Amino acid sequence: MQNKRIQHALIIMVLGTFFGILCSTLMNIALPTFMRVFNISEAHVQWVINGYMLVNALMIPVSSYLIKRFSFRWLFIFFCGVFLVGTVIGAAAPNFNTVVVARMIQAIGAGMMMPLVNVLAIRYADPGKKGRIMGVIGLAFNCAPIFGPVLSGVILNYLSWRYLFILIIPFLALVLVLSFIFLPYIPHNESPRFNTVGLVTITIGLWSLLMGLSNVANNHLASFAVAGYVLIGIAFLVLFYLSQRRSDHQLINLTIFRHKQFVLATTINMLITATMYGNTILIPLLVQIVLGKSTIVSAMTVLPGACLTGLLSTTSGRFYDIYPIRVLVGTGLVIDIIGTLGQAIIGANSSVLIITIFQTVRQFGLVTMLIPLQTQALALLPNEIVPDAVASFNTFRQIAASFGTALIVAVVGIVNGIIHNPASHLGIQSGFLLCLCLLVVSLVLSRQLYHKIEKPNND
Repeated sequence: MQNKRIQHALIIMVLGTFFGILCSTLMNIALPTFMRVFNISEAHVQWVINGYMLVNALMIPVSSYLIKRFSFRWLFIFFCGVFLVGTVIGAAAPNFNTVVVARMIQAIGAGMMMPLVNVLAIRYADPGKKGRIMGVIGLAFNCAPIFGPVLSGVILNYLSWRYLFILIIPFLALVLVLSFIFLPYIPHNESPRFNTVGLVTITIGLWSLLMGLSNVANNHLASFAVAGYVLIGIAFLVLFYLSQRRSDHQLINLTIFRHKQFVLATTINMLITATMYGNTILIPLLVQIVLGKSTIVSAMTVLPGACLTGLLSTTSGRFYDIYPIRVLVGTGLVIDIIGTLGQAIIGANSSVLIITIFQTVRQFGLVTMLIPLQTQALALLPNEIVPDAVASFNTFRQIAASFGTALIVAVVGIVNGIIHNPASHLGIQSGFLLCLCLLVVSLVLSRQLYHKIEKPNND
């Protein structure tokens, strides 16, 4: 990037987004703590994560409208402020429901900051360097979710759960001050209309589906709590699709789905993201509940993989500019599958050291392919639809994280319920096996990826 102000803006926005995504997994290791402090079940406690993910996902398609309507500077400042407000409420929360509400307010802010970073980078990156720039952003997008549990474990070992919020406040305040000083004014040139019907229908649809999946472990499949919510969710998602087809101001621009490589890269990313976020719940449940270890041990289990992710994120972005995407994603998936297979067969019934090794192997596979996949999804698109594509890509990423987490927790709960032992390793193994299945499907789909240097973009 030649423009220094854009470079400074990107650094500040990446920093703010880092904390937004960090908070997406910061609570994972705290789940057993919340269960003990507030005397709640697995099905209830997962809302501190799933509520965040879902609201975050619903905010992202709104970002496409807002980016076209308002300037980057004031959008980022406002939503960074919203994120800060949610963090303050969480720090002072008197009960678990308030914690969930605070997390949802945080998600409103984080859900807007993420696409702002992507759009700024894609628009202003020099030709031939998009992969490198996206690799820098990958430090926030793919490193922060891994460092969240590490930081959480250390904090919880010495301090109250409230410090999961309190310690974030000064950093957000710093980002807010820097934003006022350094963010340039980038004018908008459109005045789009907002699709209220689309937002309402997709919100009800996704929320109902998530409610149904979250209730699977504690309710009969034919009950309203499961089947009823799922049917309502499907019905509203169908209404959403039909309303978008007839609308001239779509909430999600359906024309992006005409680009096959975008659809393929996004689908593979969703499957991988579901396993990644699901794994950040399985590891603390395994280490703290099944093995009976402390939060600090749980944090140390994911620390090597987190460090590896941080070291290699920018490198994997550069690889996209050099190597075929099919090779990068295929290699990463094979490595991830090996690590997940080890977790499922050996890790869930062994020592902390073995669990750490397999988790590190998984992270090596993930960091190899996530940035190239994100770049592949966006780099081949016409510039005019990049904001819509960024919004959609991140929406589906967060939806996958939320629903993947709910589905994996449901599988763990069902298996533990069948054997009447909530502390059994069998439920955790079932969760790892589900992750393994999703990765195998991703590997099959990855054979259809092609790089920009292999074939012209005829999507």
